[in-house]
Amino acid sequence: MLLSLAMFEPKMISQRNLLNILRQSSYMVIFATAQMLVILIRGFDLSLGSCVSMVSVVCAISMTAFPGVEAISAPMLTMIGIIAGLSAGAVLGAFNGFCTAKLAVNPFIVTLGTMSVAFGIASIVSDGRPVFGLPDPFYNLLYEAELFGIGIPVWITGVICAGVHFLLTRTVYGRYLYLIGSNAQAAAVSGIPVQRIVWITYVIASVIVAIGALMLTGRTGSGEPNMGSNLLLPSIAAAVVGGLSLQGGIGGVGNAVMGAFFIAVLSNGMNMVQVNGYLQEIILGIVILLALLTDRFRVTTR
Repeated sequence: MLLSLAMFEPKMISQRNLLNILRQSSYMVIFATAQMLVILIRGFDLSLGSCVSMVSVVCAISMTAFPGVEAISAPMLTMIGIIAGLSAGAVLGAFNGFCTAKLAVNPFIVTLGTMSVAFGIASIVSDGRPVFGLPDPFYNLLYEAELFGIGIPVWITGVICAGVHFLLTRTVYGRYLYLIGSNAQAAAVSGIPVQRIVWITYVIASVIVAIGALMLTGRTGSGEPNMGSNLLLPSIAAAVVGGLSLQGGIGGVGNAVMGAFFIAVLSNGMNMVQVNGYLQEIILGIVILLALLTDRFRVTTR
């Protein structure tokens, strides 16, 4: 795809643009990895975008709006904001997991509801406006800093991917995840704590989303109530295009990473060659449909 787009716009394969794609795709890799975890157990998370907005606003408010904030050092405020954001994501994931695992409610319906709830919380808390005035250490830690010439978002993404890969391939939890995705009923009969694993998976996925939300907040320098409005579709597209099966039990971190890079390169290329924004949405939708048809054909012929 890079070479094809470079035929129309040679700047596509310039060092500057490739580094830009790497940095931009780091966020999508995180969200695709989170989506991958719930897809592996035949779940779905429609609340991902709203979770990003809620975490961003909660994090920003916790660093700027509570009494006595002026007396707290910037590094301490940064720590408070990070903890608040991660906690907000964990609570949302715990609720999704509880309703899905314990109450046996369809994950599509549960996360559709929490999507509205999380967006409403983000809008009410921020009064529908961006929250500015974040401390400099927050911006430096989550966006500006570099290590060996590579931006900190890329390093954070690499650590998350390595950690999730380790969980899936080297732990009992990972093995249980694939077994539940393949056949939850058989997994329960064999003694696997299906409900607990599903609940934990939703919590982990939402915490990963919260990390991505904190990184985006550092990038923009403000808490944005609409930050995640355009992230749900690309995250699902990245997971599906990367080769994850919506039937569950098939796939891994590599699929999420490659799918995220595919979407990042596609979006970057369409911007470079100045494709109409509305047409970009159509193209992305077609890519998702083709990936779903491919997945369906693969399952049918297995």
